Amino acid sequence: MLTGHALVIEDGQVSTVCLTSEIPMTATVERLTGLLTPGMVDLQVNGGGGVMLNNAPSVDTLRCMAAAHASVGATAILPTLITDSPEVTAAAISAAMQAIADGTPGLLGLHLEGPHIAPAKKGAHDARFIRPMTDADLATYIAAARALPVLKVTLAPEAATPDQIAALATAGILVSLGHSDADAAACKTAISAGARCVTHLFNAMSQITAREPGLVGTALHAGQASAGLIADLIHVDPANISLALRAKQGPGQVFLVSDAMATSGSDLTAFALNGRTILRDGNRLTLEDGTLAGAHLTLPQAVANLSQAIEIELVTALRMATTIPATVARAPDRGHLCPGARADILLLNDALRPVRIWKNGVEIPPFCGADAPPYLN
Repeated sequence: MLTGHALVIEDGQVSTVCLTSEIPMTATVERLTGLLTPGMVDLQVNGGGGVMLNNAPSVDTLRCMAAAHASVGATAILPTLITDSPEVTAAAISAAMQAIADGTPGLLGLHLEGPHIAPAKKGAHDARFIRPMTDADLATYIAAARALPVLKVTLAPEAATPDQIAALATAGILVSLGHSDADAAACKTAISAGARCVTHLFNAMSQITAREPGLVGTALHAGQASAGLIADLIHVDPANISLALRAKQGPGQVFLVSDAMATSGSDLTAFALNGRTILRDGNRLTLEDGTLAGAHLTLPQAVANLSQAIEIELVTALRMATTIPATVARAPDRGHLCPGARADILLLNDALRPVRIWKNGVEIPPFCGADAPPYLN
């Protein structure tokens, strides 16, 4: 945390951070009250702005999602396709490749959450499309990785072999373990093969018991792996969040994800996914049978939850939404405000609400819809 300093922006990048007494004479100066932070980096975004990637896997959908999430503080996102048919998966990969080629602002690449997961831990994923990984799937992902800056694949150790995981990792793909009922031995084997991430820690995975660490325990004990966490105080109990942050072995770290659905950056209260209705009640999203189905959450709200409800040090909470996920995604120009970084910047007020947002040095309006998350009202 710095006071009495200036952030100097030039040509859409951070030029330097200096004392206010050292501001270049030629600079145009704007004095702000609040906290300047890097734009946040969200590695699990299913939808936003009223649209879902699954429902319309197109470049237009990706642009809409990126713009919606930038308006709520995540200036870099990894759009996420939930388990779907091979045809929809292929369309999402093609759209992501085209959007990246077009230079769509705020897109890091693509996250495929399934379909290679455990049916017993499917959560809100559609069981019709769940299947083990094939050689054809492997070839598809490796080919896509050549065109995408980041390709993240969430899979269960039960649904992919160690050799397949190793091949994905060798191709530069971010392999993440999730939606799994695997024991610790299988999880350790997958991590040794090259998996270096865990998807939404605690949710849809084998838990810690007295004589079996499960995926939760393995994720916390394995220093090679980082883990995403949904800190909406609905998906994970605050006590478990606090315990996880204390227990996590490094160098891998816990970082924040929104797991946001179509409601993010919109006024929606219900929408469809694979022919099923998802309902919003406050900040809780569920299928009609009550199964949690993603989240109505933004990363600034997640930071506020950690800082205010769980009393995690603010600097730590901010790093979990900026520097750590950028490092996991190997996006060196995101998640920090050092010279050379993209000028993606938030101005937060005392409630940690983003009141002003800049993307590549250009100011954009924050979302303030009628049904915005409480901290945006």
